[in-house]
Amino acid sequence: MSLTPVLLGLGSNIERIAHLTAGLEALAGFLQSLRCSPVFESLPVGIRSGPFYNLVVAASTDLPLLELDRRLKFIEADNGRYAPDRKGLPLDIDVLMYGERVGNFDGLVLPRPEILKNAFVLWPLALLVPEQRHPGAGCAFAELWREARIEQSLWPVSFPWRGAELTPVALRRAFPLPTER
Repeated sequence: MSLTPVLLGLGSNIERIAHLTAGLEALAGFLQSLRCSPVFESLPVGIRSGPFYNLVVAASTDLPLLELDRRLKFIEADNGRYAPDRKGLPLDIDVLMYGERVGNFDGLVLPRPEILKNAFVLWPLALLVPEQRHPGAGCAFAELWREARIEQSLWPVSFPWRGAELTPVALRRAFPLPTER
């Protein structure tokens, strides 16, 4: 079976390091050539909660789109996403792009509209896959980020995974935490 390139967005606002690490480990168990963007902390958008950690991953999969989405829902469930007594969002994993597919696939809209609306999705994409083109907008993610007029507070944060730092020190120095400005 052939491999399809995918882009996934991950976020958490509860035990952020633990849940994102668990999500990355689960994804690494069945996706191929997994690469991670830097991790960003952001203020919540659309909900009342504490700050989020967000990142984007690029990988390849042999799973059909709906099977991939089903597996992502299981990973979210394993991290308490659907627990009746949960407070906040332990783990959210969204399919941002699946190959070059465009359209509505059983309720899953691709490319995901949040790509162009949320800085915590677009900035990581611009850093991870700068030359990749958004199939709807027709521009590379780096260009979309340069031209974006998204008013949202976010900043890069340290995040170690599997012995490596996902967020380069130079990026963290260039965009320090708000308390460090």
